Amino acid sequence: MSLAVETFGFFMGALGLLMLGVTLSHSSWRVSTVHGSVITTNTIFENLWFSCATDSMGVSNCREFPSLLALSGYIQACRALMITAIFLGFLGLFLGIVGLRCVNIGSMELSRKAKLAATAGALHILAGLCGMV
Repeated sequence: MSLAVETFGFFMGALGLLMLGVTLSHSSWRVSTVHGSVITTNTIFENLWFSCATDSMGVSNCREFPSLLALSGYIQACRALMITAIFLGFLGLFLGIVGLRCVNIGSMELSRKAKLAATAGALHILAGLCGMV
């Protein structure tokens, strides 16, 4: 495998991890709008950590979910999968840095670096699958 392909794969994995972080912190995972009339329009948006409501005047009121056990199974599973995806992404990023041929850490053989790079790629794929919630 060429050095350019390795480096491109590493940067794509890092970009994927960055996108997972942006997605995890985004506030509009679920959006619902209630239209009573022009005056009483409410928009409710939720993510994995809190729920917000905005009225027609633009005033927002947010609250965190009260308890982990009070959440639905879907939200708990999404939280677990996204946290697992972030963890696997960081682990893959670390192994990817060590596995790059252009990075010298000690006297590591090329075959061992190739195995680390392949493991990092597999971890990034698993992180991507976990992040497809």
